[in-house]
Amino acid sequence: MFRTALRSVLAHKARLLMTVLAVMLGVAFVSGTLVFTDTLGNAFRNQSAKSYKDVSVAVSSHDSRDDGGRDDGGPGGGGGEEGGGRNPGISAATLKKIGALDGVSSVVGRVDGFAGVADQDGKLIGSGWSNTGSNFVPAKDGEDPAYTFTEGAGPERDNQVALDRTTADKGGYQVGDTVRVGTNGPVREFTLSGVFTTEDGAVNAGGSLVLFDTAVAQKLYLEPGFFKDATISADPGASDAAVLAGVKSLLPDNAEAQTGKQLADDQAADIESGLSGLNQILLAFAAIALFVGVFLISNTFTMLVAQRTRELALLRAVGASRRQVKRSVLTEAAVVGLIASAVGFVVGLGLATGLRSAMGSFGAQLPAGPLVVSPTAVAAAFGVGVLITLLAAWLPARRAAKIPPVAAMSSVHGLVTTKSLVVRNSIGAGLTLIGSAGIFAGAAAGSDGRMLIGAGAFLTMIGVIVLIPLLSRPVIALVRPLLRGVFGVSGKLAAQNAVRNPRRTGATASALAIGLTLVTGLTVIGVTVGRAVDKATTDNIRADYMVQMASGGGLDPSAVAALEKAPGVSALSPQQSAGIEVKGKFHSASAVTPGDIQQLFAVATLSGSLDTLAQGEIAVSGKMAKSNHWRTGDTLPVTYDDGKRGSLRIGATFEENEFLDSMLVPTDVVKAHESRPYIGEVWVKTDGGASAAHEQALVDALGDNPGISVMDRQDIRNTFGGFINTALNIMYGLLAMALIIAVLGVVNTLAMSVFERQQEIGMLRAIGLDRAKVKRMIRLEAVVISLFGAVIGVALGGFLAWAIGQTIKSSIPGYVLVVPWERIGIFLLLAGVVGVLAALWPARSAARLNMLTAIKTE
Repeated sequence: MFRTALRSVLAHKARLLMTVLAVMLGVAFVSGTLVFTDTLGNAFRNQSAKSYKDVSVAVSSHDSRDDGGRDDGGPGGGGGEEGGGRNPGISAATLKKIGALDGVSSVVGRVDGFAGVADQDGKLIGSGWSNTGSNFVPAKDGEDPAYTFTEGAGPERDNQVALDRTTADKGGYQVGDTVRVGTNGPVREFTLSGVFTTEDGAVNAGGSLVLFDTAVAQKLYLEPGFFKDATISADPGASDAAVLAGVKSLLPDNAEAQTGKQLADDQAADIESGLSGLNQILLAFAAIALFVGVFLISNTFTMLVAQRTRELALLRAVGASRRQVKRSVLTEAAVVGLIASAVGFVVGLGLATGLRSAMGSFGAQLPAGPLVVSPTAVAAAFGVGVLITLLAAWLPARRAAKIPPVAAMSSVHGLVTTKSLVVRNSIGAGLTLIGSAGIFAGAAAGSDGRMLIGAGAFLTMIGVIVLIPLLSRPVIALVRPLLRGVFGVSGKLAAQNAVRNPRRTGATASALAIGLTLVTGLTVIGVTVGRAVDKATTDNIRADYMVQMASGGGLDPSAVAALEKAPGVSALSPQQSAGIEVKGKFHSASAVTPGDIQQLFAVATLSGSLDTLAQGEIAVSGKMAKSNHWRTGDTLPVTYDDGKRGSLRIGATFEENEFLDSMLVPTDVVKAHESRPYIGEVWVKTDGGASAAHEQALVDALGDNPGISVMDRQDIRNTFGGFINTALNIMYGLLAMALIIAVLGVVNTLAMSVFERQQEIGMLRAIGLDRAKVKRMIRLEAVVISLFGAVIGVALGGFLAWAIGQTIKSSIPGYVLVVPWERIGIFLLLAGVVGVLAALWPARSAARLNMLTAIKTE
C-alpha cells in the first residue's frame, strides 16, 4: 500500500502541484518568521554583549529637576554631593570620586539628546525620533573606544562635530565641511571634524548620531559639569560586585547602577520580549494562510479520491481493508506534506534573508550576524506542513475508505445522502446561530465584550463555511439570469457548473471568504476610526499650523519667542505640559496663552468665560468638574511642580477637546514654577490663513531648523490619521499570502474540474460549442465562484466590523460606522479579476481538448 501511495503521488504530480504550493507558502511564512526573528534576536544580543563586554558597572540617571520637588527615594541613598536635591544628572565630581575607588580602572560619562542634521537642501537626515547627539570622550590615546573613526578625528573644540558614516554619506559631507545641526533650541553651524562607524542602536534604526565636545553636549542637554550615564571599567581581577557596591554608595537619589552583565542580560530580555510580539503577529498571519490552505488541500484530495474511485474500489476488491485504503490516502498526504515542507523551508530561508535586506533598504541597519536556523524552526516548519496536510486529507481519506467495491464499480458512490446533507447543514446553522449570538452579546457589552466577539466570530466563520454549499445555490441563482442574458449558452452553463458540486464550490469559495472577511473587517474599522480622528482634528482645531520637534520631544522656550516675532502671526499658544496637585490629587494641565487659545481651538464653554484665563484663573472640563464636584467660581488649593503652594479660581468649564488637557492654566501662572517647561507643540494662526509665504516665515523665524517640523492643517490631519492607513497597508500585505493561496484554490478546482469533465466538454464541442465559448464558460464559472466567496466574506467582515466598533466607540469621540463602499467595490472587482486570471490555464486546457479523444474518456 505504501508503494501504491507513492505511485499515486507520482501519477498525479500536476494535480497535486497547487496543494504543494499552498503548503509551501504557509510553511515558508512560518519558517521565514522563525528564522528571521531568531537571526534578529541573536544579532542584537551579540551586539548588546559586545557593547558591554568591557563594562563592569553601568550608571544611569534621570533629571530630578522634573520631579517637582517630590522625593523619589532613589536607590543610591544620597551618598554623592548632590544628596537628595534636584539634579540634572550625575556630576563630574561624583564620577571623579568613583574613579578613585579601589578596583576601578576608568570612568566614562555620557550625555545625550536629540540632534538633527540638515542635508544640503536643509532637510532632516534620518527618521527624527532616532536622531541623537552625544559627547566624544577621548581616552589617553585620544580615541573614544565606542567609535571607530574612518576619516578625521573626534571634536576637540566647541565649534566641531563628528558624524556617523551613513549620515555623512546621505548629507554628502566631507571632513572640514560646515554642518547645520538643530536641537530643541536654535540651529547651529559646526565644522565636521571626523566620520566614524558605530553599532549604536539609533543609527541602526535609521537615525543619525552627532558627537559634540563634552562641554557643548552638557550645555545642550543638561547643565555644565553633569552627565546622564556613565560606564565603569574594573581593573583585572577586581570584583564587579565590589565595584558596584562602592559606586552605589556615591550615587545621588536620581541615579542607579548595575553590573555590565546585568545590563546586557536585561537588554537581551527586552529584545526577546520585543521580538516575541513581532513573532506572534507574523505567526498569526501565517496561521491564517495555513487555515485557508486547508480548504485547497481538502478539495484536492476530495477530487482525487472521486476521480480514483474505480482504482480504490479495485484495491478493496483484491483484499485491501478500509484501514489500508485510508492509510494509503493519508500516506499520499504525508508525502505531499513532506515535499512541500522541504521546499517551503528553503523558501522560508530566502524569505528571512530577503526581510533582512528589505529592512536595510528602508534605512534600518541591522547588526551583522549569521542566519540562525534553530531546531525549533526546522521542527515547526516540517511539523506544521505535514500536520496541516494530514488534517486536511483526513475527511477525503475517510470517505475513500467507506467506498464499497461493488457500489464503486457502478459509480453510485458519488451520490451524497440526504442524511449527510441534513446533518451538515444542521451543524452549520447551529454554529452560526451560537456564534452570532455571541457577537451580538459582545457588542452589547461594550469594551468588555471583545473576547466574546472573538469567540463568536470564530464559531460564526466555521458555521458559515459549513453552510456555504447550501448558500451557493440560492446566491448563484440570483445572477443566473444575468449570465444567461449577457453571455448566452456559456453563461448558462457556467452558472450550472458552479452549483453542480456545491461542496466543491463551497470549499473553493470558503478560502476567498476567509481572506475577504478579514480584509473587509479591517478596512471598515480602519476607515471608520480614521474618519473619526479626521473629524476630531477638523472640528477641534482652528489653528493654521502646528510646530513640534521631529523627534516628538519638547521645544525650547526660545522657539516660542521666535515664532511670536514671525510676520503674519495673529494668534499663538504653546501646548505646555503642567502638573497641578489639588488636595493631594495630581491633575495634568495645559498651560496656554489667554485670549489666543480661543482662536486656535474650538473650545465650547459650558459655564463662565475663557476670558478669565487672562485674569490668572483656570478652566476645567465639565467632566473633570463633575467628577471632582467643582463649580465655576470655586477656589482650589493647589501645589505646583516645584512644591510651592497657592490657590487658583475656576473661571470657566468647557466641553472636552481631544487636543487639550482637561485643565487649562495661563502660561504666566506656571512660568515661575517650571524651571524646564515641556512644550510639546506650538499652535499658530496667521493673517488670512495658511499660505506658502506664512509657512516660510515660520521656518525662517526658527532659523530653518531641520529638527523642527512646521505642519499645516493637512499635515496635522495626516499626522493624527495617517498611521491608520499605514497599519491597514501592513495588514493587507500580511494577508496577501492567504489571498494568494485562495487564488491557487480557484485554479486548482477549475483545473481538476476540467479534467473530470473532459467527456462533457468534448460533447459540447461536438454539438457546436466553439473554443472561444468553452473558454468563456470556464472563465465565467471562475468569476462566479470568486464573487460568491467575496460576497460572503464582505458581508461577514462588515458584520464583525460593526460588532468590534461597538466595543471601541466609547473611547473614540464622534465614532460613526462608515462603510467604504468604494473600497468594497474594489474588493469585489478584484475578486472578479482573480477569477479571470485563475481561469486562464484551465480555460486554455479545456479549449485545446481534442473532442474525439475527450468523448472517449471515461
